[in-house]
Amino acid sequence: MTGSLRVRRGAAAPLAGLALVAAAFAPATAQAASPSVRDGQAVVQTEVLSSGAALEIAEAAMEEAARQKQKVTVVIVDRSGATRLVVKGDGAGPQTEESARRKAFTAVSFGRATSELAKGLDGGGPSIADIPGTLFLGGGVPVASGGAPVAGIGVGGAPSGDIDEAIARAGLKAVAGRLR
Repeated sequence: MTGSLRVRRGAAAPLAGLALVAAAFAPATAQAASPSVRDGQAVVQTEVLSSGAALEIAEAAMEEAARQKQKVTVVIVDRSGATRLVVKGDGAGPQTEESARRKAFTAVSFGRATSELAKGLDGGGPSIADIPGTLFLGGGVPVASGGAPVAGIGVGGAPSGDIDEAIARAGLKAVAGRLR
């Protein structure tokens, strides 16, 4: 990795929007409850992206950003939306960290790239874009394992969301063959 990078792990991310998302997709009846609830289990196991994989993603994304001569910030969040890693590239603007975090949060919350989600917004009344902490601009991609999102990658700072997303996808590509 070239240049000096600032890495911060474990910072809390606002999760207010996650409760709204969960409520919107919650089962209507007790019969639709998850097997662990019906079986009486009080603890469940969840998949998480390793810190090593998060570092590999960030490094590959920053290398792609340098190749494209972009000054960006890369943020990786876990499935609950908590920030796992922040890499702010040299010269990246002050707004890039927050936009990257919100893109990562949005991607993992909905399990889809933020550019795809943005296509469904019409501006006519309340929508998923009203959920606090979300951002529907290109640059956020989910990291999936076993068909379910386990993390989100957000990139902010390029002059367009498609460039941010290409940088995020380059990061994802670094570990894609090792995701279950």
